[in-house]
Amino acid sequence: MENAFIKKEKVRFQHVDYAGIVFYPRFLEMLNCLVEDFYEEALNMPFKNLHETGGIPTVDLKIQFKKAARLGDELTKYLWINNLGSASMACGFKFEYPDSSVCLEGEVTLVRVDFLNDRKEIKASAFPPAMREILEKYLKRE
Repeated sequence: MENAFIKKEKVRFQHVDYAGIVFYPRFLEMLNCLVEDFYEEALNMPFKNLHETGGIPTVDLKIQFKKAARLGDELTKYLWINNLGSASMACGFKFEYPDSSVCLEGEVTLVRVDFLNDRKEIKASAFPPAMREILEKYLKRE
């Protein structure tokens, strides 16, 4: 997929429930890991540094589960940007099997924030120009 950040993940025992399929909250953890990897690898902004002065909370999430994932499956996770605002981005994502069938897909909206008053408050904060330049590389092209 053009303009996407891509990572692979193997479904492990920790991800599955008694039925042997991925328990749906584990997919959200996998998505968060994808966002965290995107920040570290694409933006050179590891969460350990990002969270010293701010964050990137999820403010909206839409997800469709298409096909169950089982222990041992290998999924390719894709993340791209559908819409880039001044302090927010709507990111599309999908997890695929090796045969290109879709396990799940959706959209997550993230907002860049700064911490204020000893972390008692947060405030939306515009993406700095250098960061925005990198983010634009992941914008989905029609």
